[in-house]
Amino acid sequence: MPDTEKITINMSAVDLGKIDLVVQEGLYSNRTDFIRTAIRNQLDKHNLEIQQSVTRNSYVIGALIYDRSDLEEFRSKGKKIKMTIVGFLHLANNISPELARQVIESIQVRGIFHASDEVKAALADRMK
Repeated sequence: MPDTEKITINMSAVDLGKIDLVVQEGLYSNRTDFIRTAIRNQLDKHNLEIQQSVTRNSYVIGALIYDRSDLEEFRSKGKKIKMTIVGFLHLANNISPELARQVIESIQVRGIFHASDEVKAALADRMK
């Protein structure tokens, strides 16, 4: 289970060249180090807005991992769940699309969502 995900960005040649210059000067070990640092700095800059959104939308921050037994327990209690997360949501491969639809009322993930293609398709109308 990865705690990172690869993304692709497009940058102008000039911006990329500037990054290469600060790497060459030894300020960062490589392009990736520079870009990660820049992203973290922007997230820190907007921390208040992020925290307000987390509170307003009742997000869980971190990782949620569910398997079939977890969802069967919710079903046996007659509970439906709303999954709102900033981070990582993993629905194990042993969860059937039918069980997922019976238990999961809605899903909103800001980050990484791992589940089988069948479960994602079954929940498509519940994803925000």
